[in-house]
Amino acid sequence: MRSFTTLHLQYAHRFYNFKGEAQYLHGHTGTLTIEVEDTINKGVNMVFPCNEIKKTAWHVLQNFDHALILRKDDPILPAILQVYEKQGIRDGAPTNTMKGPAFHTDLAVAYPECRLVVTEETMTVEGMIKIVHDLLKDKLNIVKLTFVSGDNSASCCYPVSGSIDRCPCCGIALDSNGVCPKCGCKKN
Repeated sequence: MRSFTTLHLQYAHRFYNFKGEAQYLHGHTGTLTIEVEDTINKGVNMVFPCNEIKKTAWHVLQNFDHALILRKDDPILPAILQVYEKQGIRDGAPTNTMKGPAFHTDLAVAYPECRLVVTEETMTVEGMIKIVHDLLKDKLNIVKLTFVSGDNSASCCYPVSGSIDRCPCCGIALDSNGVCPKCGCKKN
């Protein structure tokens, strides 16, 4: 069975070297749907609490919210960083409180201090799905991701990769010691 949740991300980007409207810097509100699959946890009668899917995903994905997402070879990237430096916000500002941990993968690098994500490929809906799966595949048993941004939509299905040990009391994933990080319950 599957549980799923949605997250909303507001971001700005552009398609560098694209011959069309998207070559200009512009913004979107994107909706990401994450579906996870597993057996029904007998203790709480659900696959995975949807609020916990959202919390797990948001921890990392908040780096994309109210962020600028640019390809690493985009010539406006150095100019943006220079402006941020002049403004004194390149290394963060007291008002920049909604940020996740920095990450560096083969597909993207997050610079949470300056609300910037630098990608290897143009950040299309398909590109976002690849990045999200790469970031969350070890944290959630993802079977499908769907991303809708403006008139653009894409989805991708993934094979079930096994079962995740979950707490019999609240349903969230147990840590490596078999203990629930939320309620402290231990695996029998």
